[in-house]
Amino acid sequence: MDKWLNEAEQKALNQALSNDARVLYLMGLKPSVDLKTGKTQPLNYKSLLNMLNAKESRFTLGRQVNSLIKELSQVELVSFIDEVDLNKSFNGKILLLPLLMITPDDYSQLHLQWQKMSTDWSPNATLYADLAKLVGIIDSAFSGHELGDFVAYWLGRPQTQFTQFQWTQKFVFNVKQKRLAKNIKAIHKVGNQVITAKAGVVADENAKNLVAKYSNKLKTTSNS
Repeated sequence: MDKWLNEAEQKALNQALSNDARVLYLMGLKPSVDLKTGKTQPLNYKSLLNMLNAKESRFTLGRQVNSLIKELSQVELVSFIDEVDLNKSFNGKILLLPLLMITPDDYSQLHLQWQKMSTDWSPNATLYADLAKLVGIIDSAFSGHELGDFVAYWLGRPQTQFTQFQWTQKFVFNVKQKRLAKNIKAIHKVGNQVITAKAGVVADENAKNLVAKYSNKLKTTSNS
């Protein structure tokens, strides 16, 4: 795959971004990306600051780099592989460039028409599955409530328009955020994501607890 820009990247870079954020993506992140996985090398503040300050020293702090990365994240050009505290250092963290991994021909029609959110909107199923896999969502099935919450949020912002590709992409990242195990008492947790617990799994766990409970009672009775 060519390292240069595909259609999805071009459209994302043409959204409301600072030129510094564009430079960071094109010169600081993309040249080091693994084309098979879409993952960057661990972020190195020193090298990124040197690149951004090629002509004049305007960037001196890691949090300034963080601010540019947050800009790129808002238009889905980058995402973090693991859960990250956005108020702390990103140094050493690995980013994913999800749009780099999308072959433009696969979804060319989804880039053509811009639309507002509508009450009957739903994500493109094939694109949703591909993007969910790329960003590492373990349990990609979503509920009607999750879709409804997403649609309701964007219906309240009628001035916002995106392509079907971008709407689906935003929904994928919304689902991923909901899967992150952050301050949630999860029944089932894999890595840093919440997985919907299956009835059989819960029953098996309860059965184990009951067996352990009555085994202990039997031992106590036999010893008395």
